[in-house]
Amino acid sequence: MSSEPAPVAAATPPAQSVEPPVKGASSEEAPEHRALVLTGFGGYEKVKVQARRSGRPRPGELSVRVRACGLNFADVMVRQGLYDRLPSPPFSPGMECAGTVCAVGEEVRDRQVGDKVMILARTGLWQEVVNVPAVQTFLMPEGMSFEEAAALPVNYITAYMILFDFGNLRPNQSVLIHMAAGGVGNAAIQLCKTVENVTIFGTASASKHDSLKESGVAYPIDYRTMDYAEEVRKISPKGVDIVMDPLGGSDTSKAFHLLKPMGKVITYGVTNLITGQKKNLMAMAKTWWNQFSINAIQLLHHNKAVCGYDLGNMDEEYELLTGVVLKLINLYNQGKIKPKIDSVWSFDQVADAMKHMQEKKNVGKVILVPEAPKEESKKAEN
Repeated sequence: MSSEPAPVAAATPPAQSVEPPVKGASSEEAPEHRALVLTGFGGYEKVKVQARRSGRPRPGELSVRVRACGLNFADVMVRQGLYDRLPSPPFSPGMECAGTVCAVGEEVRDRQVGDKVMILARTGLWQEVVNVPAVQTFLMPEGMSFEEAAALPVNYITAYMILFDFGNLRPNQSVLIHMAAGGVGNAAIQLCKTVENVTIFGTASASKHDSLKESGVAYPIDYRTMDYAEEVRKISPKGVDIVMDPLGGSDTSKAFHLLKPMGKVITYGVTNLITGQKKNLMAMAKTWWNQFSINAIQLLHHNKAVCGYDLGNMDEEYELLTGVVLKLINLYNQGKIKPKIDSVWSFDQVADAMKHMQEKKNVGKVILVPEAPKEESKKAEN
């Protein structure tokens, strides 16, 4: 999904009126809270702030007061109606968030009220209060901010599994990272730096190259003015060991032909479908027409691999995902990774936040918060 992949596991719907007792919750009706709601597929204006009630958590669920939410390129595709396996509008989007547990349902043994958690779900998390299965939550490490926690699940799980589970990244190898200044791109750069002597090529607009160099990209490439494949070949005539491909279409073919022997291209999105605010049927037709196709015999002769990664199709792989998150938390605690926050926007500014991301102005993660960021609040007071 996306530059960013499709996320995981649907958050369950609000609980019904008759339920077992809940630890940490009162018997009164849940108060209203603010939620971002997709009212229909289309442009930025389709996402609106509305009042919702979350109900009480069911057995196996937690109720979490959300402090920060991640915005992913996949959310842009969701808004345009480019993903299946989603409810019909109106529904609340959002695949990742972080907050504090405010109620615990029956059968939950490893979470308690007051725990700070990050959450991964297929959708439904852009709300002030959410009810989610406890297995979709991960305890935040000490010292991590809510903004950082909301920036970690989708991007870092994606980058980690692509580089290490599929890519088998090892010392002295080379990696091409597309959209290197975005959320997955920044995560991938940091993870590459945990392996000795990895050479990183990264595509991004020229204005982001200084930031990429500071992050560890040896060779930033301006994809708007250059043929990135030619630029890679000038520096590394044999190509690269791994290509992370969130683009799809003809770019997957270019990625495959850029691989060294024993190289791997991991495709994890189709952002070439996004050309404006709304679904573009011409762009869809062109992308699918140019989609890369290869058979097993051809792969055999090339000594190369093509992998497909979609976080959203690992709904039930809780143990696998938890194992990855624990490795990421360990790296965070060692100071080897740290989510880079581009900007923080209130729910009321969601259209501006999506526009900022869709126009690829961000360097790092775009974060949504239920209320206006503190700095902004202070400016408003002056």
